[in-house]
Amino acid sequence: MCGITGILNFDGAPVDTAVLKRMADAIAHRGPDGEGYFTDGGLGLGHRRLAVIDLTAAAEQPMTTPDGRFVITYNGEVYNFPELRVELEGLGHAFRSHGDTEVVLHALAEWGTNAIRRFNGMFALALWDRKRRTLLLARDRYGIKPIYFMRRGKTLLFGSEVKAILAHPACGAEIDPKALLEYFTFQNLFTDRTLFQDIRLLPAGSWMEVTADGSIEPVPEFYWDFDFREPDQIIGEEEYIEELNRLFEQAVKRQLVSDVPIGTYLSGGIDSGSIAAVAAGMEPKLRSFTVGFDLNSASGLELGFDERIKAQAMAAHFGTEHFDTELKAGDMERAIPDLVWHLEEPRVGQSYPNYYAAKLARSHATVTLSGAGGDELFAGYPWRYYRAVVNDDFEHYIDKYYDYWQRLIPNRDIQKVFEPVWGEVGDISTRDIFSGVFMHHADKLTGPEDYINHSLYFEAKTFLHGLLVMEDKLSMAHGLETRVPFLDNDLVDFAMRVPVRMKLGNLGEVVRLNENEPGKKTAKYFAKTQDGKLLLRKAMARHVPINVNQRVKQGFSAPDASWFRGESMEFVRRVLLDGDAAIYDYLDRKSVRALVEEHLEGKQNRRLLIWSLLCVEQWCRTFLGVNATVASRGVAS
Repeated sequence: MCGITGILNFDGAPVDTAVLKRMADAIAHRGPDGEGYFTDGGLGLGHRRLAVIDLTAAAEQPMTTPDGRFVITYNGEVYNFPELRVELEGLGHAFRSHGDTEVVLHALAEWGTNAIRRFNGMFALALWDRKRRTLLLARDRYGIKPIYFMRRGKTLLFGSEVKAILAHPACGAEIDPKALLEYFTFQNLFTDRTLFQDIRLLPAGSWMEVTADGSIEPVPEFYWDFDFREPDQIIGEEEYIEELNRLFEQAVKRQLVSDVPIGTYLSGGIDSGSIAAVAAGMEPKLRSFTVGFDLNSASGLELGFDERIKAQAMAAHFGTEHFDTELKAGDMERAIPDLVWHLEEPRVGQSYPNYYAAKLARSHATVTLSGAGGDELFAGYPWRYYRAVVNDDFEHYIDKYYDYWQRLIPNRDIQKVFEPVWGEVGDISTRDIFSGVFMHHADKLTGPEDYINHSLYFEAKTFLHGLLVMEDKLSMAHGLETRVPFLDNDLVDFAMRVPVRMKLGNLGEVVRLNENEPGKKTAKYFAKTQDGKLLLRKAMARHVPINVNQRVKQGFSAPDASWFRGESMEFVRRVLLDGDAAIYDYLDRKSVRALVEEHLEGKQNRRLLIWSLLCVEQWCRTFLGVNATVASRGVAS
């Protein structure tokens, strides 16, 4: 696991190694174990190393093929590298290291971009072909590892983080108001935009080839996409259960390969619990990590947010060496400056607990496993899907689901809130952005199962992707590698063909309820929609205790709704109600203050909006107009 960066000057001007080093130093936290550089005329590649597999100098990067033609800078882990290595050795390739980087390099040299389709793992890479004078940028299927790029005049810049690009002397940070509008609609970015003007995120499951002279405008090309649909032939439930268990155990085993200490996050739920159970049976010194919360001022649903006691019980049951920590309201306030610096662009939910979780894990391990992906693959959010399960057609479905996913500022208020920059963003249709997510998914929508599969696709493409980008940034902020066993290729391919009725309960009953009470958050509605991940629960029954297996889904969240009205109220007022706050260059002060006050007065729960406003305010303070500070801070990290 590492940090990568690079420069391609289309006019052939030699790359300044000092500039390349400055870009790599900006992301030194991603790779504290070493650095390396390669230049070839107008091309420069940089690398910061976090040593995980093969800790010797033989695995250092950038790495070159024996004939000198191909050079790679690579970030990630390809878990099926041992099988690929055997196949490549049969084709005459010789290896000097024992890790996956050299296998990835030789696979690309042998099979070209077809090799990328064969990689089972997480990765972002740049491959320079010295013969063809082309640069290939590629990202894994699911977007676990990010890679950003920017074309500025006669230069292409790229890196694992935006900070690497900003460290180039030709760049300065500017806000993209259209991305800001997208974010304040969905609390996420569904397009390839970032909050930084002209800096793009290479889409998950895509690659992009760039010619040395820049004569052809580089365009990302998709090589893989999610495809949730009903199977052509449904087998017996027991067969599905046995195959899911086999694939899950195989995925965990694959992702335990490491030459450094490894652990796992452990909450009170089935996803992380199942991973911990299986991993503990294979790794006798497994460590587990949990973050809990001070609930003294919590109320309502928040009283169940601290899962430490549940996690401790599971750790004792599985025999892991367990560590946990407690967060208080002040921890959120203290974390925001560093968190925003590392996150670069806020994504889904309040992410500071993840920041502290990674910090805890890094104190005891270099690699940790995460349960991300289990909900999105096996239908863990049924109360979302059922809101749009009966529709007249695709457009009707979009109307209902889009209405639900306006997480921060609904359409009726967006123009008023964005009044200062409406002339720049008024032509953006966030509904079109939402609808555009489905551009490449199946369009035969004839029954409830089809619409559920559509919703699973949407959440894998957007919500899960946001979680993965956030997790990468906040774990790598501490030099920690996070792995996601649920996103094993074989397991994902299987999950996408599991019949909806084996993931969810009585669709017919829920359909009738949805028709009568569309979108209403009543106790009756939620009681009827707490039935997700049925097949996963049945398959994992052999691994986790029954009280864990049947536990209702709970997200990883702090009691912020109460904290924002209590211990952190003055902090919120000081930051967001300040007349000189930077966000009011883009957002209408009066409208924002009214929304914030509604929460502080207990009239509405706007915890997500307040968190997002706090992050964007800090983002403005951190990045805008301070390019020199941005670069130097990266060196000091």
